[in-house]
Amino acid sequence: MQFGTVAHAGTTRAAALTDDGWRALAAPAARAGDRDGHDADGHDAEGYPADLSAFLSAGGALSSDAPLGEVLAGAEPLAPLPRPAKVICCGLNYGEHIRETGRELPSHPTLFVKYADSLVGPTDDVCLLAGTDVDWEAELAVVVGATIRHADRVTAAAAIAGYTVANDVSVRDWQYRTLQWFQGKAWDDSTPTGPVVVTPDEVDPTAGLTITCRVNGEEVQRDSTKTLVFDSADLLAYISTFTTLRPGDLVLTGTPGGVGTARDPQRFLADGDVLETEVEGIGLLRNTIRLSPNPSLTTRA
Repeated sequence: MQFGTVAHAGTTRAAALTDDGWRALAAPAARAGDRDGHDADGHDAEGYPADLSAFLSAGGALSSDAPLGEVLAGAEPLAPLPRPAKVICCGLNYGEHIRETGRELPSHPTLFVKYADSLVGPTDDVCLLAGTDVDWEAELAVVVGATIRHADRVTAAAAIAGYTVANDVSVRDWQYRTLQWFQGKAWDDSTPTGPVVVTPDEVDPTAGLTITCRVNGEEVQRDSTKTLVFDSADLLAYISTFTTLRPGDLVLTGTPGGVGTARDPQRFLADGDVLETEVEGIGLLRNTIRLSPNPSLTTRA
């Protein structure tokens, strides 16, 4: 099945995409009795979670058995997980991308973090500072559905709630100021995600899903997720060794070859460029790049 967070009638709600369209996800049974307005877990007075992060963190499961409510006519998808507690990313995880950077295949994942403030939705503008070197990075992202710590590969695989699409848009000149990548990766409003979270019974990245990126209609990246050095279960197991992963956390798995910084001459995104990111069986992001002297006021699509 497919799940997400949608805007509807001036509110946001966790929802499932069904044959009838978007339908509200009811709160898990333990929370459905709340009637005092928005509680600490983000449920409204009718028991509906305000977003998919709230649904998962309250113990909801993404499956055909998920409790559904009303049809949300005219609903529009937003970032499916607008406020995950942890956003952990893997770099250098496709063979071709590793080779284009001149590095050896890694023995361990190369990890960095983002904050929830960096996430935007499937059609939102990506708003960054004018004069910086902005690059594209199409990625498969994994949504955690169970609490795991010191997990083996089998346990980690069972903890995957689903998969979504992301683009780890990177500010390269800031990234390479030091050996630490964080300052080029965690900019506010820089990482589009969505449009849905698809459950593992519908897609299998280890068997190979085509991942592509286009700039103004020109294809700049194409690969298959079966060529990942560390797959989703590998990453969750490894990460859970040093930090607890909980429902609603998001793990980005890395980008294929074809990034702008590795080209000769280098190529970066310009103001007004349209960035499309697609993963087979999951969906398409279509975001416009906005570069300005003061990007703090995000313009949403």
